[in-house]
Amino acid sequence: MSNPIQELTDFYAAYCGDCISVMQDLPDASIHLSIYSPPFAGLYQYSSDPRDVSNCVNYEEFLVNYGFCVDQIKRLTMPGRMTAVHCADVLSGNTGLDRLRDFPGDIIRLHEARGMHYAARYHVWKEPLTIRNRTMMKSLSHKCLTLDSTKCSMANADYLLIFRNTGDNQTPVSHPNGLTSYAGERPVPQDVLSYCGWKGSQLENRYSQWVWRQYASAFWDDVRLDRVLPFRASKDDEDERHVHPLQLDVIERAVVMWSNPRETVLTPFMGVGSEVYGSVINGRRGIGIELKPAYFKQAVLNLKSAADSVKEMALL
Repeated sequence: MSNPIQELTDFYAAYCGDCISVMQDLPDASIHLSIYSPPFAGLYQYSSDPRDVSNCVNYEEFLVNYGFCVDQIKRLTMPGRMTAVHCADVLSGNTGLDRLRDFPGDIIRLHEARGMHYAARYHVWKEPLTIRNRTMMKSLSHKCLTLDSTKCSMANADYLLIFRNTGDNQTPVSHPNGLTSYAGERPVPQDVLSYCGWKGSQLENRYSQWVWRQYASAFWDDVRLDRVLPFRASKDDEDERHVHPLQLDVIERAVVMWSNPRETVLTPFMGVGSEVYGSVINGRRGIGIELKPAYFKQAVLNLKSAADSVKEMALL
């Protein structure tokens, strides 16, 4: 592999290059958790780079190429550990009558074929008007309802698919004091706030039990949709088609639930650095790989901010 542009610190390792090439140089069973959004095949085009899988000639070719990424993640993930894939159903067009592809189902089948066991699917609620304004989907407009509601669609949820690697996990992901923070917008009941950080019997930890009920739900309707990293500066007029970072609430939940402090979290499609940022601010070490230089440049700025925040907290 030719040496990629890279930023290496005690808190994170960020690489600007092709994710397959970078992952091939990482050692077997060296990753505790991976979390990422693969390019949404057929929905967005992220760059004009021929190595960008969003530029595949068709959906079938995309799945073949994405499979090479999953092969590497399977190899890198420790036995019994998790990978979390953020995705959504994908429309083949913008008329409301186009075929809706079961992208999550294809991702599940692709992982199962490689020995990654499907463990869970979380639904992340999306606000319909916001989606309409961002995507300009005709089928989400009120006008479409008034003219012919058979042509209407819905604001499809995002999904977080969880897969467990084969083998036995040798290091439990434990929470001896329960969950000590809540990543969401729902008000925490006043009568449970005093239990935050409870160090007694966890049978009495009403704060952690309340947070766990939010996280254990299959429907995450309390995610702060606007809690994302800065990304507008990464836009490139020459070839940019799409950039929309994953919400930090989603990342924080995954990192806290499926990794221990000081463990290593990987994202092969880093974008502007959201998953690595969420790992660093929660006491993990992040590894991120991004093909597009404009995204990588913004990611490094975001990750430096995360590292500075951790350093500042350590001095308090």
